[in-house]
Amino acid sequence: MADFLSDIQTLRARARQHIEQGPITAAYGADRERVVDVLNEALATEIVCVLRYKRHYYTATGINAGPVAAEFLQHANEEFGHADRIALRIVQLQGAPNFDPASLTERSHSEYDASGDLIVMIREDLVAERVAIASYSEIIRWLGDEDVTTRRIMEDILAMEEEHADDLLNLLAELPHP
Repeated sequence: MADFLSDIQTLRARARQHIEQGPITAAYGADRERVVDVLNEALATEIVCVLRYKRHYYTATGINAGPVAAEFLQHANEEFGHADRIALRIVQLQGAPNFDPASLTERSHSEYDASGDLIVMIREDLVAERVAIASYSEIIRWLGDEDVTTRRIMEDILAMEEEHADDLLNLLAELPHP
């Protein structure tokens, strides 16, 4: 069995230092304030995605709208869950989640879309998912081993964004194009 890098007494003593920092210990290697800023951008991205998917859910029309709208609703709910996970992590890092609607679209990596055409809605949602995939991949690489917990959260969310993109690509393939 491998030895611990620190003995138990040292670990306990370190844990008692700066107890007001909660989960942030000397082992945390990232720039916490910068991580919180980046996470607030990701939070804005997720909120904009929720709003875009909700709008598409309510405004989808046409003979093929039913199953597509159901997919939009499912994605909206999953994006909302991503926003919750990110906001919780921001708080754990002793930051403040930024839900300010006045600057939401400025901070978001993806764009809001108010298209009325079903195919355009799907395409715009696919573009937004691809933006999130590229952005979250960069965040994951940037975090590396400096903040493993945040990296894992973003990896989980990235996997879901890739699934969303695949779902949307499949919808496009199934629908007739004019």
